[in-house]
Amino acid sequence: MAEDSLTLRSGAGGEPVGGNFWNEVGGRPTFEKLVRRFYEGIEADEVLRPMYPDDDMEGAVQRLTGFLEQYWGGPTTYSQERGHPRLRMRHMPFKVNPDARDRWLKHMRVAVDELGLSPLHEGMLWGYLERAAHAMVNTFEE
Repeated sequence: MAEDSLTLRSGAGGEPVGGNFWNEVGGRPTFEKLVRRFYEGIEADEVLRPMYPDDDMEGAVQRLTGFLEQYWGGPTTYSQERGHPRLRMRHMPFKVNPDARDRWLKHMRVAVDELGLSPLHEGMLWGYLERAAHAMVNTFEE
C-alpha cells in the first residue's frame, strides 16, 4: 500500500478491508468486455460516432478501458501514459448535450447489463457512470 493512501477500514492485523472493485469484478477482461460492447453501440450511433476518431477506434477502446481500470483500482497505466484524466477538459471540443449524454448512457447500459455483475457491483459501476455522464454535459444546444 502506498504511503500516502488512506485506509478507512482495517482488519485485526492492520490490513485494508473492503476489497478492490477491479479485482472483484474480474480485472482487465471485465473492463475490456464492457468497453468493447459499449463501442459496438457507438459504431452505429449517428450522433456519437462522429466524436470518435475514424482511424483510431482501438485507441479509444484502450483509453477508456485504461481509465476505468485505474478508477476502479487497477493498473495506473492511464495516468502514466496520459497524465491526469481531466475528463471535462478532454471532452470540451465536443458538443456533449443531454441527447449525447443519454445516448452514451444507453450504450453503456447495454454493456453493463451484459457483464452479469452482482447487484452490488452493478449498482456501484452504474452509479459512477451516470454521474460521470451528467458531468460531461457542456451545452444545452441541440
